[in-house]
Amino acid sequence: MKLRELAHGRTGDKGNTLNVSVICYDPQHYAHVREQVTPERVKAHLADVVKGAVVRHELPNLHAFNFVLSHALGGGVTRSLALDAHGKSVSAALLDIEIDAPA
Repeated sequence: MKLRELAHGRTGDKGNTLNVSVICYDPQHYAHVREQVTPERVKAHLADVVKGAVVRHELPNLHAFNFVLSHALGGGVTRSLALDAHGKSVSAALLDIEIDAPA
């Protein structure tokens, strides 16, 4: 199944760093998403975009995660010729990751 079936996302940028929040629709899916969507899987899934580290911050009270993606914006908004300089489409790309269905 796609992550988008269990969660939605938002992005923000600062320089060449992008953060992607993944927020579970149902709090019951938080532990499952935590197990399935690791920093390593995110980095592998977004390998064409993310050239640096991926750090996951867990927000269990919000049933959400904040992934900080370093070197992910081609130098940053003012330095990149990329069509998506702010990285807004990266949340959609991350939500397209395949995960196991919850039990």
